[in-house]
Amino acid sequence: MRNVQQRSIDASADEIGTLLERVATVDGHLWPAPAWPPLVLDAGLAPGSKGGHGPIRYSVSEREPGRRLRFVFDPALGLDGHHEFLVVAEGPDRCRLTHTILGTARGRMRVLWPLVIRWLHEALVHDLFDNIERAATGRVNHPARWSPWVRLLRRLRKTSRRRG
Repeated sequence: MRNVQQRSIDASADEIGTLLERVATVDGHLWPAPAWPPLVLDAGLAPGSKGGHGPIRYSVSEREPGRRLRFVFDPALGLDGHHEFLVVAEGPDRCRLTHTILGTARGRMRVLWPLVIRWLHEALVHDLFDNIERAATGRVNHPARWSPWVRLLRRLRKTSRRRG
């Protein structure tokens, strides 16, 4: 599986890279919680740090401060592979922020990824991109909008939590 989400932002790669370094901090206000489960890592962005968000578990495998963060999935998740953020300059005051997942789904994740996880993941990443763009520029040119499918999945999840 390969899933790529990206956004060009009217800010320097250095500025977006600095914001990306705050993605796992509670006071960074970048991670889109409480709409999504918070990102928690036991040792911040240091390689080897373990954690994740909600049921999605992973650990930091590589870090180039301000440029790239790579996480490997916990093998128990049913995804063999990684996801990463990458910041690339497109000029002095513009850059591209990319989030990529590369991997192979196993077990129940072969069904959950294409039907549920993929759509929720993409919505979360775009909400995160909104927060980073807003922090860098004071506005969001094209705010993310949850699809009807994402809204239904979130409603079903909320309903099942109330029953549980």
